Formats: sequence, structure tokens, C-alpha cells
Amino acid sequence: MARTGMQHKAAAIIMAVALSACGSLGGGSADATRAAVRTSGAESVAVNRYLWSATLDVLSFLPIESVDPFTGVIVFGYGRPEGGARTYRGTVYISDPALDARSLNVALMTSGGPVSVETQRAIEDAILSRARQIRVNDSAL
Repeated sequence: MARTGMQHKAAAIIMAVALSACGSLGGGSADATRAAVRTSGAESVAVNRYLWSATLDVLSFLPIESVDPFTGVIVFGYGRPEGGARTYRGTVYISDPALDARSLNVALMTSGGPVSVETQRAIEDAILSRARQIRVNDSAL
């Protein structure tokens, strides 16, 4: 079942609220990180909230299939960017609390197979740029 734009936005807002509720507010660099802790075990995985939000913004044309804020994985279904001819699907893994390129792993594919390295790198750069914009806007408040 395909999601409408409104359902996609609602899912994104719910996930953002759920993610922001998982951590604690603090000053400095702690502000950039929301820790999600599994209640059934002793595992603790920190996810950078700016990378998380930026990923949802940049890849908003893709329907969300599943999210796991505990491990930092977002799985997107097939979608077509506005004005684009190809459909894409992707998986994003945010592996570290740092706002850094090493924290972000993006895997994109089309119905014909993986996308070019240049396309994947452009999406990663767009997510990182958007994350930095969100962080700067938060600092200005």
C-alpha cells in the first residue's frame, strides 16, 4: 500500500518525536545526540538527531518502510523524485552520534541495480549539508 504525502509526513513527524523523546536534553555536543536505549537489554546506541532529520528531509520523496532509532537504520521503499524519471529505494544507517561523514552510510538502488557512486555520494553530501543547516538553525534559537 503506497503512502500519501500526508501519511509520509505524519510518519516522519512521529519518528522525529519518538526519537527526540528517547534522549535527554543537554548543552554543547550532548545537544546533537539523542541516546536510544533498549529497555530489555544493556545495549545503548546513540543516533545523531541532525543526521536523522536531514535523512528524512532529503529522502522525503521515498516512502518509509521501516525505522529503527535504536540501531539508526531507516529503510525506504521505491519512490520517484519530483521531475525524475527513475525510481529509487534506499537504506540509511547512522552509525555514530557525531555529525560526520563517517557516521552516515547510504545504500541506494534503482529497479535496475545499485546507483552510481557519484549519485550515492551526492545524496550523502545533501544529507550532511542539510544536517549542518538544521544544527546551525538550532544554535540560532
